Amino acid sequence: QLQVAESGGTLVQPGGSLRLSCATSGFNLEHWSIGWFRQAPGKEREGVSCFSSVDNYTYYADSVKGRFTISSDNARKTVYLQMNSLKPEDTAIYYCATGLPGSPPFGASCRRPSEFSNWGQGTQVTVSL
Repeated sequence: QLQVAESGGTLVQPGGSLRLSCATSGFNLEHWSIGWFRQAPGKEREGVSCFSSVDNYTYYADSVKGRFTISSDNARKTVYLQMNSLKPEDTAIYYCATGLPGSPPFGASCRRPSEFSNWGQGTQVTVSL
């Protein structure tokens, strides 16, 4: 059975750092795209960062470029999202999900969450004093 589970979310002060984890089961990470998405109250779900090892396709939303880094540990079947210089506007529930591998349009596009599946339950990140 294909499953993902997010963890690592918590309350953090502005300027702080967090590392989120996405533990997968039933997947070979080398054969899938993995995406991190977030949804803030009253807003649509948006793609934060996605990665496909098939062609090293990596995507970052403009709002997180230079602050967030996606990485994967294939042996542990875990994908990470390192978040630095956190801002209050980063507050959201963060989800990971899987998609077809490779760069868009052949693979899933991080700009279109509907192209991803196997969503986890999410982990809450709150950036506040």
